[in-house]
Amino acid sequence: MSERREISRIKPDAMALRALAHPQRLKMLGLLRIDGPATATRLAERMGLNSGATSYHLRQLARHGFIEEDETRGNARDRWWRARHETTTFLEDEADDDALDAGIAFAEVALATQIADMQNAVARHATLPLEWRKASTLSDYIIPLTADKATAVVEKLHAVLREAMAEAPKPGGAREPGLETVSFILHAFPRAPEEIGE
Repeated sequence: MSERREISRIKPDAMALRALAHPQRLKMLGLLRIDGPATATRLAERMGLNSGATSYHLRQLARHGFIEEDETRGNARDRWWRARHETTTFLEDEADDDALDAGIAFAEVALATQIADMQNAVARHATLPLEWRKASTLSDYIIPLTADKATAVVEKLHAVLREAMAEAPKPGGAREPGLETVSFILHAFPRAPEEIGE
């Protein structure tokens, strides 16, 4: 097991969230966070984009503090980029209307990405080795709770996941055999009355 480490986090303002609420930018940031530093050319190849569009999106991500140039790699002609943080915080409790609107716009793009990730995971489930099929889940739990109790449960789940992140190696580095990047997607929300027949 790796040494415990700090998990870096960004809390973007409304303007930065709007810039991130673009599917290609969100995917680029995810690739840089998970796989480590890359050039615009490499990201363009992976995403099926032209390098000019990729460079533009990278500059927007850098402008808003999500990524930075990795000066330990490449040269003046071959710029490498890296994520500045591992996680993004948004939809804070006391957000003003502008921040709330930007957070919801970002959440919609993030949700579409998460749904696509889950669909891909389900599609390849049968091809996984048995130990990874056992380690995978697609679960939901529907529980009557007060807002305070739901908040406490969500905070406990976040604490468990943050602890696992802190004990794991940083994404993008060398890996020991058997180590895979595992995605945990956590959603919690009060169901609308029409969804539960009230």
